[in-house]
Amino acid sequence: MIKPLGTIAAAVLVTATLVPTTAAATTAANCGLSASSITAAGDHNYVAVVSTTPPRGTPASLGRGAFAPGQVKEMASMAVLDDGFGGYSVYGYVIIGDALYQATYSAHDGTADRPAGLRRIGGGWGSFTTVEEAEYQGPTQAGISRWTVYGLRNDGVLFRWTVSSKGVWRSAGSAPGFAAVKSMALVSKAATYDTFVANTRGGALYTIHIPTGAPLKPVVKQVRGRTWQGFETLLAQKCGVYGTVLLGIDKDTDTAYLYAVGRFTGATTVIRSLGKVPASFADNVYARIKDPGAPLNGE
Repeated sequence: MIKPLGTIAAAVLVTATLVPTTAAATTAANCGLSASSITAAGDHNYVAVVSTTPPRGTPASLGRGAFAPGQVKEMASMAVLDDGFGGYSVYGYVIIGDALYQATYSAHDGTADRPAGLRRIGGGWGSFTTVEEAEYQGPTQAGISRWTVYGLRNDGVLFRWTVSSKGVWRSAGSAPGFAAVKSMALVSKAATYDTFVANTRGGALYTIHIPTGAPLKPVVKQVRGRTWQGFETLLAQKCGVYGTVLLGIDKDTDTAYLYAVGRFTGATTVIRSLGKVPASFADNVYARIKDPGAPLNGE
């Protein structure tokens, strides 16, 4: 579990609190998510968002000085773990230049001890607009049983890789047809599939259901047909057994809006707007702070 210390504990890194399944889209007041960002100066910050009505948003610093100014182009969901020595460790994938790296740093009270260490994964990532990792931990809690990484390239091709426990990457297929997607957020991880929610430039909202088997054959289902085009970034977090809190970030206005979503069932999905988050979202790179292995059961 995420276990922040120091000033971060006061601001609260938010993970979801369980609420009854049938109430997920109407009584999500105890749920939320932490939206982390990297500033132009290279600082790693976050906004802890809680799903009251209207929502609450508490900004704080996670790792001042973690990256060089202007270094990071995109990042996947980041993990924050108590390091057992009075601080915490942060890690996750970032795109820098034309390459993908695994970034790791330690911090105390919102300041990185030193710039993030960067382990290069591979090149050819300069044209990717999304990178995300789905790690699945089975019901026995015996450990994470699979690591899958997804990348969306700017020509609309969705790629998938599997990563072994030793860090060996293997291509697991690709699929075209996603050029209209502006942003996508992971909402489900299961033994046999992963699911993303995505918005398009035309305003539609879809789920992209991706079975883990080969070949890669995503199943796309429309959730809404219009009004979602204004968000450049979507972030999602589990709320209840099958519910989700969904944050939409509008970079044109530096604002964000929070939604309580019932189980994703296509056009019948219940979505309730909780309102504008009272915080500024002025940075260009955003990702969810995650609890590694924690379930996402939105579909």
